[in-house]
Amino acid sequence: MVFLGFLLVAAAIAVGAGVVLDNTDAAHLVVFGQSVPGLNNEWQVFLAGAGVAVVFVLGMTLTVSGAARRIRNRRDLRDLREEHEESLTTLEMEKRRLERELARVRQNAPRRGGQQPEPAATSVQGVRVAPRSRIPAASPFFERNE
Repeated sequence: MVFLGFLLVAAAIAVGAGVVLDNTDAAHLVVFGQSVPGLNNEWQVFLAGAGVAVVFVLGMTLTVSGAARRIRNRRDLRDLREEHEESLTTLEMEKRRLERELARVRQNAPRRGGQQPEPAATSVQGVRVAPRSRIPAASPFFERNE
């Protein structure tokens, strides 16, 4: 888009400069040394100039809109990249926190090497109940409401 806009602007400037430099007669239009047929009156020359102006404005519009789109896309990509880095940092911090909590829980858990006896399975009204886990139930990991 930007290249096409620059191309149209350059073409409009070249045609306009050719008309200005090559026309010496009042109603005879010459562009780059060639006479333009069908343009014999001043209003026809004026309309040709207006056409060149329209092409110039169209080229400038394409150029500006293409540049604005490119700037907007770069800004959006930069914002997404920053958001991604921020989420990675957050996830890494959460991982470290969970690793510390796991290490603390493992350190506080009783050893199976005979220091404390394994709790036996109990029976409640004839139904055998397995022993509870040794991991404390009051872990902040399981209490989070997210």
